[in-house]
Amino acid sequence: MKNQKQFWKLSLSTVFAVMPLLVTEGKEPELVSTTTNAIALEALVADVLEHNPELSFYRAEIAAATGERRTAAALANPEVSTSMGQKQVRGSGLSDEGVAWSVSVQQTFEWPGRISLRKAIANRQMQLAELGFAQFKAGLAARTRTLAYNLLAAQAKATAAAEVAYRFQQLREVLVQRDPAGLTPLLETRIIEATELTLQRKATEAALASQSALLELHQLRGTPWTQTMTLQPVRMEFPAAPEQSALLESAQTNNFELQMRRVELEQQGFKVSLARKDGYPSVTIGPYFSRERAGDREQQVGLGISIPLPLWNRGKGNIATAEARQKQAETSLYITQRDLDRRIIEKSLAYQTKLGEMGKWRPESVEEFRKAAELADRHYRLGAVPIATYVELQKQYLEAVEALLDTRREALEAGQELQRLTGLEFRAVQAVTSEKPSNP
Repeated sequence: MKNQKQFWKLSLSTVFAVMPLLVTEGKEPELVSTTTNAIALEALVADVLEHNPELSFYRAEIAAATGERRTAAALANPEVSTSMGQKQVRGSGLSDEGVAWSVSVQQTFEWPGRISLRKAIANRQMQLAELGFAQFKAGLAARTRTLAYNLLAAQAKATAAAEVAYRFQQLREVLVQRDPAGLTPLLETRIIEATELTLQRKATEAALASQSALLELHQLRGTPWTQTMTLQPVRMEFPAAPEQSALLESAQTNNFELQMRRVELEQQGFKVSLARKDGYPSVTIGPYFSRERAGDREQQVGLGISIPLPLWNRGKGNIATAEARQKQAETSLYITQRDLDRRIIEKSLAYQTKLGEMGKWRPESVEEFRKAAELADRHYRLGAVPIATYVELQKQYLEAVEALLDTRREALEAGQELQRLTGLEFRAVQAVTSEKPSNP
């Protein structure tokens, strides 16, 4: 029981330090850092973008594309062939034998345009790898900011729930020590006890949510989960988003997924051209030298040329396959464009709606709810406030805190996604950190 009381007292002491950092609007709050090793939000984002383990995968993909580009630009290696044997000559009363041997060097030359097409295909593959890398980094930064806010919000919810649950616990302990005279006091005690259990569950769920966000942040940073990490307090600002027409226009040039679909379509066009040129034969040319010694000595020096005859396989199947893939790429580009427009409009409306909702709040609302809950607690003990009003005020205070934090989280997610889709740097979410040194 003593340890439990200490836990609630510690929760109460932290709620007043955490809550103003997340629910204050308008005037920038003055924050005092009590943790010397706390990490700032943007420093955390930079650390994730530098040490995230998955970045190695995309770097390796770029390296693989670089190797493919080198291979596509290289000529086929020349071939050296040689032969050696025994030669016998018989006839007209003359017979003799000797050694016969030959050597040749051959170089295969592609049909004009094939190598340039392969280089173009490899260059587009390089672009796809770089775009995938940039897209992953943008999504990684947005995910890090969202997780950081979720961590702080979950901590705030946990401390707020602990504050209210502590009131109910203290009140229950007082009531159970009294001898309930009548049915009404007994029922009120049961209401308070049941509400306490519900609030303790809320505090536990919020604590688990904060631990989940912290573990995922460690995973993104590539650090062990046992390492201690504390975030500096932040205050989010949400400026208005640009007009929808500006967002849609910016997405045409900046959206990673749309760029990738365009590059894939262009690459597939080169593959169609390459499939058609593969129907033309390659030419193999090279000098040769042969010598025979059987009675007389003979030697030959010349130039050999070989060309395959396209009789059985003219590459029509490959051409049909490449053209079908090109149609698929065109369809994919069209679907991506339509889906992108829908998501931008959807996120823009969600972001503006959340801004409008937050604009109706008064900066002091949460603090007034907290004071009202404290006031109701004191007056209920004096018998001036009925049980229904007391319980409702405590719940409404907690629900108001949760509603405010959830609305900001939804606005944060919509703003981050909107910026990721459009690539427009309109500062969708500004994390403002204000820190003053504590007095020695």
